[in-house]
Amino acid sequence: MPAPANLLNAAAVARTVRRMAEEIVELFDGTDGLILVGIQRRGVQLAQRIAAVIEATEGVTVPRGALDITLYRDDLQTVGPRPLVGKTDLPWAIDGKRLVIVDDVLHTGRTIRAALDELADFGRPARIALAVLVDRGGRELPIHADVVGKTIELPPEGRVDVQVVDLDGVDAVLVNRGSQG
Repeated sequence: MPAPANLLNAAAVARTVRRMAEEIVELFDGTDGLILVGIQRRGVQLAQRIAAVIEATEGVTVPRGALDITLYRDDLQTVGPRPLVGKTDLPWAIDGKRLVIVDDVLHTGRTIRAALDELADFGRPARIALAVLVDRGGRELPIHADVVGKTIELPPEGRVDVQVVDLDGVDAVLVNRGSQG
């Protein structure tokens, strides 16, 4: 595979997160009943950043949580006998709330399907929206994002790697288009 290309550097990631936060507030016509739920791992960090921008611009505290969808995956049997399960943290009732699932990359849609299945075990929100930093195409399920930071079309063998300073020491989005270059 060729070397990955830098799709977004740290400054571009910051600008994109700010724009996504503004779009979320606009999508819901405010922040009443808004909860951000990040998908483990990097979706959690992105949700925290989006919430911080909304809090700074709107002057409100936005509840946030985390989902680990491991046990809800439709390919769990291929993961192995002891899958690594992270923390799901939804410390408030979600019934009647307006949720935004936040993830780093949208590809096949299967991660989001698993997130929706898990959320159904916690209650019935009034509305669920999806915000992703990168939509790379290649959907296998009829799932779309309501808020997208960056859209890029990649072949199936392509790869998008989101790096966040909290986990990786740097903010960046790297793209490898695969054997087609």
